[in-house]
Amino acid sequence: MKNRNILFLALIILGFACAQQEAPQATLTSAPFGILPNGDSVTLFTLTNANGLSMDVMTYGGIVTALRVPDRDGKLEDVVLGYDNLDGYLKSSPYFGALIGRYGNRIADGRFTLDSVEYTLVQNNGKNHLHGGTVGFDKVNWTATSVDVEGGVALGLTYVSVDGEEGYPGNLTTQVIYTLTNENEWKVNYEATTDKRTVVNLTQHTYFNLSSMKEDILNHELVLNAPAFLPVDSTLIPTGELRPVADTPFDFTSGKPIGRDILKDNTQLTYGLGFDHCWVLEKSNKKMNFAASVYEPVSGRFMEIYTEEPAIQFYSGNFLDGSITGKNSTVYNHRNGLCLETQHYPDSPNQPEFPSVVLSPGETYRTSTVMKFSTK
Repeated sequence: MKNRNILFLALIILGFACAQQEAPQATLTSAPFGILPNGDSVTLFTLTNANGLSMDVMTYGGIVTALRVPDRDGKLEDVVLGYDNLDGYLKSSPYFGALIGRYGNRIADGRFTLDSVEYTLVQNNGKNHLHGGTVGFDKVNWTATSVDVEGGVALGLTYVSVDGEEGYPGNLTTQVIYTLTNENEWKVNYEATTDKRTVVNLTQHTYFNLSSMKEDILNHELVLNAPAFLPVDSTLIPTGELRPVADTPFDFTSGKPIGRDILKDNTQLTYGLGFDHCWVLEKSNKKMNFAASVYEPVSGRFMEIYTEEPAIQFYSGNFLDGSITGKNSTVYNHRNGLCLETQHYPDSPNQPEFPSVVLSPGETYRTSTVMKFSTK
């Protein structure tokens, strides 16, 4: 009997050891993804967490080219817009999946004054400056390194923007870390330092479609934890007013399908096409706050966004017009994707009543955003 008990115990220990050995692990792999016109090589990294949720990120632009998220039946599907190859991103891309800097969103007339010096930026959006200029952070090749983390997998991306690049002052060193946790979270941590006073407003510009392009985003149910928004002029520059969302189409505080009020009050909506505005988030004493959630009822996919930023730009894919053919020969039509960009307010360098975006030598710009995926 004693020998039988010992044998039974040994089998239990062996089985436990095998189970431990076979437990899924988070992984990071890489592969070549093409050559830039200047001869630099672009690498594509695949981050996979222990649950199988995975993300493809290339060094060019820090662009997330794919994000495979399970539906309520556990089926993994890609939920972001983009291209199958590097050429698509080089030829024409409305910032699909890209890191945005030095300044996310618009700066009026492509100019601002800092310490009594006027800086002239590239005007790449009519008369305004948009998303860092003609060659912003979305169009440079970042240096990538593996980052050790517990409970997931992470990729670090570093870029040094030299003094005067796109008109900005100071040599700005930026590191962004993408982490895919085993809790099905995509964490984005930003850090930057400068040797001269400058302005910084970094963000991430992924276009989401939680149905995996089976339909447009009008039936996605959106919550924005924002009591106010910033009205804009005809060039999408904030007027300076913080307007309450109550009793307007901009009220997503209780959640509603994106399409419900998208064409109401066309005097405030972007050329009558839809939403492309900055929402002012609810303030709290917490460092990381709930900003938004998106639910796609057919697949059951649910995304929650938490951030340290004071605002979020919601863009409803207004300028997708069928002229872009993306991944798997998919034509991206009007409202086939949505963006939720955590950030400071647009045109803050010219509007002193807005929260400051100035970074000085000796300081470190730090901010984090988390996107958590689940189903219901």
